[in-house]
Amino acid sequence: MKMRSDINHVIDHRLYSLEPEHEPMAAHPTVNDDLPNRIICGSVKVKTDVKQFTATGCEFVDGTVEDNLDVVTSIVATGYKFSFPFLPEDVISVVDNRLDLYKYVFPPKLERSTLAFIGYVQPLGALHPISEGQARWAVQVFKGMAPLPTAEAMLADVEAKRTAMASRYVKSPRHTIQVDWVPYMDEIHEQFGARPNMLRLWLSDPRLASSVWFGPCLPYHYRLDGPHAWPGAREAILNVWDRVRAPLATRPLPPAPSANGSFGSILCLVAIAGVLLAVLALLWR
Repeated sequence: MKMRSDINHVIDHRLYSLEPEHEPMAAHPTVNDDLPNRIICGSVKVKTDVKQFTATGCEFVDGTVEDNLDVVTSIVATGYKFSFPFLPEDVISVVDNRLDLYKYVFPPKLERSTLAFIGYVQPLGALHPISEGQARWAVQVFKGMAPLPTAEAMLADVEAKRTAMASRYVKSPRHTIQVDWVPYMDEIHEQFGARPNMLRLWLSDPRLASSVWFGPCLPYHYRLDGPHAWPGAREAILNVWDRVRAPLATRPLPPAPSANGSFGSILCLVAIAGVLLAVLALLWR
């Protein structure tokens, strides 16, 4: 798998005893550039599960022992167990930590769309912009401006998402509300007309369209259109890299050397090679 190869090209996870049994992205990813440095300098040791504690140390399931320990700190990040004891089960029921919610927001079985669940997703990205988008959608639904489909259609969407998640992630109670940031943001904002219309952008504002299409995906993108549009969204998108560079510009630097010279040299070499090939072709005849 190319992703596994690319990841191990940066850090050989097997060499560092960090390689999991599953494929990349089949569980929650952990991004930590400091951990390999800690391992290689010896300040962190990667061990197996704990078998038992001794009077002064710890024995692991592989038979190794670490002795003379000063402090044992337990960090157990196992996720959350969902429950809604304050709601009737015919409104929302939780089975194997799964929530039957239309696009992770609306209960499909309600007679009227008067209840929304905000923030019950686990994205590969920031949660707050997603929660804001869900809340904006919920307001439009409550106002009758964005009607939901039939209960059957909503339940079909729930089942389709569950099937897709099961085929991608390791089976675990932790992997029941996973979403990818950009596709999910597009999906929920499309429900109430706030997803950027790229065709209209390319025709009316090519500069902005280029920034939206080729630049980073920003929450501002979903403030260009629809209800709650923000007049400052365009400038915020166009100037995002200025804000990225601002805290780094703490001292003036001379202009970066131009790449035209090296590019010109490459073109020259290509031209010379072409002439030589043409000469060889003529001689060969």
